[in-house]
Amino acid sequence: MNTGGRGRVPQRRIAETVADELRDHILADDNYRLATQEQLVKDFGVSYPSIREALRILETEGLVTVRRGNVGGADVHRPDEVSAAYHLGLSLQAARVTLRDLASGLQMLEPLCASECAKRADRNRVVVPALTASIDASARKIGDGVAFTHAAREFHDLVVSFTPNATIRYAVSSYVALWSAQEEAWAEALTVRGEYPSEGEAEEAVRTHRRIVEEIAAGRSAEAERLARVHLAATQSLVLERFGETVVNASVAMSRQAIHSNRRARLT
Repeated sequence: MNTGGRGRVPQRRIAETVADELRDHILADDNYRLATQEQLVKDFGVSYPSIREALRILETEGLVTVRRGNVGGADVHRPDEVSAAYHLGLSLQAARVTLRDLASGLQMLEPLCASECAKRADRNRVVVPALTASIDASARKIGDGVAFTHAAREFHDLVVSFTPNATIRYAVSSYVALWSAQEEAWAEALTVRGEYPSEGEAEEAVRTHRRIVEEIAAGRSAEAERLARVHLAATQSLVLERFGETVVNASVAMSRQAIHSNRRARLT
């Protein structure tokens, strides 16, 4: 990055140029690791302050975490639906968007994913076994409000994750992750207060999940979409009755990310 003969380039502009190149590497390579600051200084031919500023830019974007102190360094984070949900949540929270509005948007979008799953030629080999295993896992957690909510939400995450169109998959998964964060926080609050829905309601959710999978397996996309939409509205009503006018909380999405750090494999 030689600037000789053209005047002094502001440090901020140099840092942005370095950040741009590092960002491209992070997004292009699943296994990309950042070199040490000393190596980055050599590679780019810039000063330590410029490298530190570049890393701060990437840290602000959530792409790296800079570890300071004697064991300093930088860890790379590729964006996923949770990080996207957080940034989306910030925008919705700033606009004072309510949970009712978020729920309505999901009712439009998420059922389409069930329909698309039913259209997949490999649905009985790839989609149905994974969804069935998820349902079985949630059924074993009936009676444990918070654990059941998390397991049941994973079914919805999986349906979206098997949507063939990548654009729809990533967009809807961000909304689902944001809603799931709000719903799990709600489940914890109501469990503490002894107001969590009955085991019968949890059992009904499991039965409906199984019916959706049956429609997906049979390739009945319209019915899979219809069932998913009715079920989503019913499960959302439990939250909306109490918290429908509450503004979306982006920080909740980040707390869910910390608690549930296991990431599921996504289709490519």
